[in-house]
Amino acid sequence: MPDLLNAPVPVARPLRLGIHGSSGPAESILTRAGLPPSEVEFVQYDVRDPFGPLRDGQADAMLVKYTLHERDIAFSRAVELDARALIVGAGHPLAKRRTVSVEEAADYEAFEKPGTFPSYVWDLVVPRVTPGGRTIRRVHPMTTLEAMAAILADGRSVHLSFLSLAESLPAGTVAVPVHDLPPAPVSVAWLRDRPLPAATLRLIAAIELGGDR
Repeated sequence: MPDLLNAPVPVARPLRLGIHGSSGPAESILTRAGLPPSEVEFVQYDVRDPFGPLRDGQADAMLVKYTLHERDIAFSRAVELDARALIVGAGHPLAKRRTVSVEEAADYEAFEKPGTFPSYVWDLVVPRVTPGGRTIRRVHPMTTLEAMAAILADGRSVHLSFLSLAESLPAGTVAVPVHDLPPAPVSVAWLRDRPLPAATLRLIAAIELGGDR
């Protein structure tokens, strides 16, 4: 658990929480932790520079997936799990399936690591090799959701992602659950050694003490 007793004096302002996509998952986490989502400012981050808002001071904390190895960033225990999904164009052969296998995803082109996104995390998001030993061809640049949708439209490409993005996908794309990849643990992350708003400290304390369940 973070050393909250010796933390810097908290800053008096609302929590600014970095998210990607819909605010729905974040609102659920906040509600379970006892923080009204209406009192939180959601800050969208770009996958090409996911920690930019946190490091630039535009966000006080952010939701992250998997274990981070960034020296300047601390993170909580996992607060929930995000199921895996395959994002495809609406006309794709897999679009109407109830679930798909990651092995099937290897039949199609996938997306490269965007910008400064950590390679060790992207290798979990879009594995280089499937559990069955098939290579996933990461060839397309990952920029915005809209640009991704344009690439997916021809039916030759797919994107391994998360079911939480289903609500925020551009028109013409759908998210199909992937049944043979484990869900991603979701945590709250913040910068080490930076004064945090009292609301952020309350969120961290609630999570570490089990108040998010």
